Amino acid sequence: MTEVRDQAIDTIRTLAMDAVERAKNGHPGTAMALAPVAYELYRNVMRYDPADTKWPDRDRFILSAGHACILQYAALHLAGFDLTVDDLKLFREYESKTPGHPEYSHTDGVETTTGPLGQGVGNAVGMAAAEAMLAARYNRPGHEIVDHRTYAICSDGDLMEGVASEASSIAGHLRLGKLTLIYDDNHITIEGDTALAFTEDVGQRYESYGWHVQRYDDTWTQETLSEALAAAAADERPSIIILRTHIAIGAPNAQDTHQAHGAPLGPEEIRLTKQAYGWPEDAQFLVPDEVKEHMDRREEGARLSAEWRERFEAYRAAHPELAAEFERTQAGRKPEGWTDAIPTFDPDPKGIATRASGGQVLNALAEAIPELVGGSADLGSSNLTTMKKFESVSADNYEGRNFHFGIREHGMGSFLNGLIAHGGFVGFGGTFLIFSDYMRPAVRLAAIMRLQARYVWTHDSVWLGADGPTHQPIEQLMTLRMIPGLVMLRPADANEAAMAWRAAIEYEDGPAGLALSRQNLPTLDRSVYGSAEGVLKGAYVLADTDGTPDAIVIATGSEVHDALTARDTLAEQGTKVRVVSMPSWELFRAQDQAYRDQVLPPEVTARVSIEAGTTFGWERWIGDSGIAIGIDRFGASAPGDVVARNLGIRPEAVVDAVQSLVGSRV
Repeated sequence: MTEVRDQAIDTIRTLAMDAVERAKNGHPGTAMALAPVAYELYRNVMRYDPADTKWPDRDRFILSAGHACILQYAALHLAGFDLTVDDLKLFREYESKTPGHPEYSHTDGVETTTGPLGQGVGNAVGMAAAEAMLAARYNRPGHEIVDHRTYAICSDGDLMEGVASEASSIAGHLRLGKLTLIYDDNHITIEGDTALAFTEDVGQRYESYGWHVQRYDDTWTQETLSEALAAAAADERPSIIILRTHIAIGAPNAQDTHQAHGAPLGPEEIRLTKQAYGWPEDAQFLVPDEVKEHMDRREEGARLSAEWRERFEAYRAAHPELAAEFERTQAGRKPEGWTDAIPTFDPDPKGIATRASGGQVLNALAEAIPELVGGSADLGSSNLTTMKKFESVSADNYEGRNFHFGIREHGMGSFLNGLIAHGGFVGFGGTFLIFSDYMRPAVRLAAIMRLQARYVWTHDSVWLGADGPTHQPIEQLMTLRMIPGLVMLRPADANEAAMAWRAAIEYEDGPAGLALSRQNLPTLDRSVYGSAEGVLKGAYVLADTDGTPDAIVIATGSEVHDALTARDTLAEQGTKVRVVSMPSWELFRAQDQAYRDQVLPPEVTARVSIEAGTTFGWERWIGDSGIAIGIDRFGASAPGDVVARNLGIRPEAVVDAVQSLVGSRV
């Protein structure tokens, strides 16, 4: 047994060397060092089924050190997943199953996209939280259908990143005892020894977070590792196992050098390393038959998942309604009739802030969609994201639905990605729009993974007022629009906010963000302006004229009301203006050309846009000859209306722009 075990570990190491050498780039050294960890997890510890990679009660594995992905690919191949030696030979090739970092929904057995360091740690915390919450919600005495663990491998670089610290602090606070983090303490970064920049005691840091900490120097053995994983599983706290490792272990010239981190070892060094392992020196991508048999987990995985399905059928018989809800949420289906819960708002000239109307919609949706969970980065009372009829998630109450993320925007975003990738929940997170910058890497990864994360970003413009330029978003909305797959929605009144929430929940191809106002906005009379359901198409004609308009004014959010006021003034002058509300560029762009031409007739080239943010990008909709009214500087500290009007966000600016394009008709 020991002989085949050691042979299996060396198989992982040599596959890593060979794949990186063939690709002519990659990260072999970490994969070589961590081969014993991959072996132990995939061969002896984790519960999974290679033929049913979405089995709900499988253990989750996250390689936060995603640069070492060849380690995971080799283990997946040996365990019996849909990944062949030929796939390993195509490592880092275009559209292969073995890309340069792990990609969610691309390679069987990969649970999340990692690469930007620290993100996998946050994802792991979100996944562990999802498991704890699902167990509290669905398990019943004698019927435990949710009982699995989350394992993650992280590197020195992961633990230097702030997002890992934020998420790890949350994990300790929530006492997520089914989370095990394995820290590859190899002392190597690209620039050299980690001591150049990283001399803290990581173990003490994690002890202060409330984690169970185990430390092992480089004398640890396979038996030591097995015992450490068992001890982690037995503890009620999240666990970190600190392993002192040697990068490119066994390579006579490359071991413990930073050169072994991100480059092939080279043919001669590989030959010498294989010689040190007692491996055939000229053999490439060799998987001995005895290793194939030893590592193949397909039969055991099928047994484990079949046993779970038997337990689930017994659960269904005892608790049919809970079983039906569990299956529905795992499949990502919303409850029947959930849209009926969305409120409508009566006309009101004084109006309501869209953060407030959005909060009312959220609370209505919370009752209709039981899997809807989320919270704010310490701004629940400002974002108005608290679901009032439901309790908070805590270490003593995983049945709660309101998260308190603390002032950890980045950690919140990464946590949400893990929660949603795990399955079973619709998750959202809130903060001010300006602080979307703090969570942007996690938002980008949500878009890459096409995860249905929902973001509530309030205080959406200079209209927020006296907090000043540090808190007034200028470029944020436009830069978020630049993320492929992210849908942004900036509603103009309460009924548009309601439809924006509906659009966000219905959008299935990625994340969606709501940009909501701090200030009150009039609630438009929909008997005059038509249904707000046009939001679902991204843009719609809000106010029109008889015949072909002389000009089109396009606006979003609070500036829609400026556009309507300007339209009335221009009508008195004999200028016919169509006002288009465009809360979502992305949804409008997704409509067919006929609808886009119906809303924005190509023959009407006199176009003006108004939005309280950067004008960059508006040429997409107004053309080169149009006029974009916006703010291309930072804001100022003063009441919101004073700032906005002094910076040119006012109806008169729209009137002047239209007149300059079509001339006065007085």
